[in-house]
Amino acid sequence: MNPMSSLIKLIKKTYQMAGAQEGKVVMGNVASLSWLQVITYALPMILLPYLFRMLGAEKFGLIAFAQAFVQYFMILTDYGFNVSATKEISLYQDDHTKVRRIFSAIMTAKIGLFFISFIILSTLVYFVPKFRGDWLVYMLCFPAVLGSTLFPVWFFQGMEKMKYIAQLNIIGSIFYAICIFTFIHKPQDYLLVPFISSCASLIVGLFGQYFVIKKFSISPYFPSYKEIQQQLEAGWNIFIAALAVNAYTTTRVFAVGMLTNNTLTGYYSIAERIANAVQTFPLYSFSQAIFPRLSNIYQKNHLKAFNMMQQIQQITITISLICLPIVFILANLLVSIVCGGNYPAAVLSVRLLIIAVFFVSANAFRVQFLLVCGETKIYSRIHMTMAVIGLPLILLLISFYSYVGAAMATVAIEGGIFTLTYFAVKRLTFSLITPSK
Repeated sequence: MNPMSSLIKLIKKTYQMAGAQEGKVVMGNVASLSWLQVITYALPMILLPYLFRMLGAEKFGLIAFAQAFVQYFMILTDYGFNVSATKEISLYQDDHTKVRRIFSAIMTAKIGLFFISFIILSTLVYFVPKFRGDWLVYMLCFPAVLGSTLFPVWFFQGMEKMKYIAQLNIIGSIFYAICIFTFIHKPQDYLLVPFISSCASLIVGLFGQYFVIKKFSISPYFPSYKEIQQQLEAGWNIFIAALAVNAYTTTRVFAVGMLTNNTLTGYYSIAERIANAVQTFPLYSFSQAIFPRLSNIYQKNHLKAFNMMQQIQQITITISLICLPIVFILANLLVSIVCGGNYPAAVLSVRLLIIAVFFVSANAFRVQFLLVCGETKIYSRIHMTMAVIGLPLILLLISFYSYVGAAMATVAIEGGIFTLTYFAVKRLTFSLITPSK
């Protein structure tokens, strides 16, 4: 079976198991997100070599480190709403008043978390020497947090209108690419990179708000404290899990930057970006499109939702087993294209991260099923457990093996998450497939 036939089988299976009408909605959203993935997959393959050559490994690594640092604040402002709010809105799509109340409460909470983030960032940049030396880089990266705060991905997902996510992100990506090629020509231009990235994020965020107000007739209002509290409570377990996930994802680049130097951080960042591109395409499109629909199906028929998840997960594993070995073999070529030379440690890092990508792909829809079932505590517990194990492991292996150690730790962590999630879902679904007495 080749990758294309496996992908076609996945599409057909999704369509059939979701039902005719539901299948059309899901596949329409998959198509929209796939176009986004094609653009966001192709552009980095062009931009990464260009930026690496124009800026050099040191400046590229500095920006990668600053963006990893700012990512913590994006997690704080996202809070967990990208899961909890998506699920809630998907259940009340036809209730305009309820959707308006959810939207207003979440946006108010997110804006409040943004201001808290700015205070924390300003304090750290002022008092910590590591950040103070390049304070302007961090300040130029930070407006991207506001763009992320404003862009209501969770709303469009919940309403199952992914075309808006695709359209706006494609516009932002093209704007970013044009500006990079126009203004970045030498290492001294490095400050323009976070500035351009932040501008692109803000444009997407502002237009996202405009679409919600104009296309969906949502007029925000200032919600009550109780409404905000309810949304914060709903997203709490997801937020804790996101912090745990961040402890072994974003923290890898951050830890490499803290324990080595900007140049080595640049090389490791390249390895991660190659692996992330492979991980998100095309898996991201299916997982994002299927989540709200799977939530709806689960409310009506638990067993049907479980069977749908099982079938899609199995086909995803098949596709990964076919495609990932190709990337593994071509790792040397990919690193050479991006970095313009032979860097064995970066190649080894890519290959290790590809192994980790397999665990992620083989586990993606099982993880999603935990959230669909409302088992956020189990989801949170799994990732908290691996964070407690993974963070010290990352620091230890980086200390011994430089940035290759971060990739080694990633394989162990994702393998652990795969194992824990597999048994958690198996226990959870036992009641679904066992007739009650």
